[in-house]
Amino acid sequence: MNTVTSTEYDSPIGPILLTFVDDALVRLHVAHDGIDPARAEIAQRLGVVPEPASSAGAALARQLDEYFDGKRRAFDIALDWRLVRGFTRAALEASLEIPYGEVASYGEVAVMAGAPRAARAVGTACASSPFSIVVPVHRVVRADGALGEYGGHPEVKEFLLSLENETVLAEGLRVGA
Repeated sequence: MNTVTSTEYDSPIGPILLTFVDDALVRLHVAHDGIDPARAEIAQRLGVVPEPASSAGAALARQLDEYFDGKRRAFDIALDWRLVRGFTRAALEASLEIPYGEVASYGEVAVMAGAPRAARAVGTACASSPFSIVVPVHRVVRADGALGEYGGHPEVKEFLLSLENETVLAEGLRVGA
């Protein structure tokens, strides 16, 4: 029997509910509507109410702290893909290849995922990602460079991209100093 746990994380972009099956992240939910609705949604999707706290949750919280402090570029956490179906997984795995501080278009990610004509499907995959931030779908933008909606919260996408750009810029200045 799997153990399902969740941890609340207070981030600069709002409250986040981290949910794990055993020690693998199954959902990172930026809870714009509050933690309680996020808990109810994941309980319905998994068919079980998560137990509070976990060591995996504490480890990911530390990694998120490092990310938001500009000290982490990628996450070292196992992912549980059970909430992801079909092409969505290929698109999300392709978005993992986008370097920190850079962006790729929906069309470019479609090519990376092996389906060059599936730019719209990439958009749908990004919008439904259960691994926001950890799988950097915020780095996927429109062909014209516009950010896109990011689940109805483009300000979050802008914040994450600005954070990464500022970190890369600051590191470049230090290297040349």
